[in-house]
Amino acid sequence: MKLSNMRLEVMQTIDKSMDDLLVKYLKPIEENWQPSDLLPDSKEDIFFDEIEEIQALAQEMSYDLWAVLIGDTITEEALPTYESWLMDVEGIDQDNKNGWSKWIRGWTAEENRHGDLLNKYLYLSGRVNMREMEISTQHLLSDGFDIQTGRDPYRNFIYTSFQELATNISHRRVATLSKKAGNTRLAKICGIIAADEARHANAYKNFVSRIFELDPSGMMLAFEDMMKKKIVMPAHLLTESGGRIGDLFAHFSDAAQRIKVYTTQDYIHILESLLKEWNIENIVDLNDSAEKGRDYLLALPPRLQRISERIKIPQKQYEFKWIAV
Repeated sequence: MKLSNMRLEVMQTIDKSMDDLLVKYLKPIEENWQPSDLLPDSKEDIFFDEIEEIQALAQEMSYDLWAVLIGDTITEEALPTYESWLMDVEGIDQDNKNGWSKWIRGWTAEENRHGDLLNKYLYLSGRVNMREMEISTQHLLSDGFDIQTGRDPYRNFIYTSFQELATNISHRRVATLSKKAGNTRLAKICGIIAADEARHANAYKNFVSRIFELDPSGMMLAFEDMMKKKIVMPAHLLTESGGRIGDLFAHFSDAAQRIKVYTTQDYIHILESLLKEWNIENIVDLNDSAEKGRDYLLALPPRLQRISERIKIPQKQYEFKWIAV
């Protein structure tokens, strides 16, 4: 479906201030952290001692925590899918290199370090069947995803706002659990990645705020539509060797819920935070359809809360091919 003239005008208006947003939400490359800053240095005499420590600490971490950490890594490694999807959003002109395309490239460059760092850590840990993890990563890249946003920037920025907040929570909780297990290196790794995700979430939330100022009814209807469809995770088609597309995601999600890394309550809390962030209750100049959309959104958190109370999380652990017990 072709983007409306209003949406294109809104994207072009925000594009005029994108240089300022790039400075605000992206860090200079030379000043940013790199994976090698957080991993053992092979040139140092203590390199093998540090690897021994990583592998010893890996044995102290729970099975479910490893499942979540590996699943998070695979999700980060599927970055090419996310970049190609965002570059295809209408209003983002990669041929003429407008401000939007500069943002996507800069965001991708920062996100790329996450999978790179986590992959190397998992390789050194001795606890991971790397071939099986790599198979899952290739499957996820090959299968892509369907987040039901189309090429609409409004829906896509609702999704990225929500998803960046979710990944922040997941990495931050893995950091906390790793620290409790005595693994300070992994805690630092996940904590620094979580900080990136929070900064990126702030950027996408800012984009949505600006759209609400310029096209409140259109943005409200897009928000309503995305929440009716539900926000699916980027790894919702996760699988492993010999499996079917998407059959592994429920097991990954169950592991995350069991150790409270990411739960249905977090989904609800993210929604509540976005309703507050974008001041949904007080937005003015809405048409009738958007007013109804607002009513739906404001009533949604308590409705989801009632549903969540009926959800039972399986307590039996799934045996992931990724994990070398």
